[in-house]
Amino acid sequence: MATELEIKLTLSPNAQTKAADWLLAQPEAQPGPRKTLINRYYDTADAALNRARAALRVRQAGDHYIQTLKTQGEFVEGAHRRQEWEWPLSGPELDLSLLDQTPLSDQLDPTQLQLAFETNFTRQVIMLHTADAVIEVAVDSGEIVGGGQVRPLHEVEFELKDGKPEALMVWARALAREIPVFLNLVSKAEQGYHLAGIHQPVLDEGDRELTVTEFLHRLSLAWLLQASVTFADVALVQVRQVAMQSGTQAIWSELQSALVNGATVPDLVQRVPRLGELQLVLASTKG
Repeated sequence: MATELEIKLTLSPNAQTKAADWLLAQPEAQPGPRKTLINRYYDTADAALNRARAALRVRQAGDHYIQTLKTQGEFVEGAHRRQEWEWPLSGPELDLSLLDQTPLSDQLDPTQLQLAFETNFTRQVIMLHTADAVIEVAVDSGEIVGGGQVRPLHEVEFELKDGKPEALMVWARALAREIPVFLNLVSKAEQGYHLAGIHQPVLDEGDRELTVTEFLHRLSLAWLLQASVTFADVALVQVRQVAMQSGTQAIWSELQSALVNGATVPDLVQRVPRLGELQLVLASTKG
């Protein structure tokens, strides 16, 4: 079992191309392999894994197969921290016996697992070697397929391989200053579960005061649901205070009228190109 720490940014196809070019131009960058990944996610008919906040997949990369179990984990200062188990396989079929090594062994009947959805994409790997960290950047472009629906996938993920966790935020913020991005707290698995009709969250638009983390989660949920999101002014009191204290007043001023009047996340990114930078600054604070 390992612990995965990563920051995931969603962006447009055009912005993704620019992001890859910018990353590769950095002196710390080394281009890695480019590969096509086919990922099949499994759950029971009653979504036992999803209820347990876990995801089980088999990934195919060429002739290699890996079975992975991930917990949803927690969102800490802009990054996702998850528990992860990985096992090499000889073929595309699940090895149910491997789940005996995990905490889920007594929470579901493995024989009831079935294909739930797929995430299939091309991944360009870029390695960043700095004085205090080694970071793997995955530039993913493809689609998510589930429930008879298809959703495009365009992401840049920063994953810490070695060194100081703070380096993830440094690099994510550097990219966000150059390219319009969106800090997305919704995983590929959650997107697949939603398309498959298994995960059907409801967007809460109450007027209570929100913490920074709640604010970021609501934005990500609006993105998932492709819904317009509106925040009552009172809900933004704490978030506004953090933005003012963190030196992002100019970005916040661009954003706040759109938040109160309502907009979809793609609209917000278009109207406020530095939205991702603001999100990352907020996420690195407490709240």
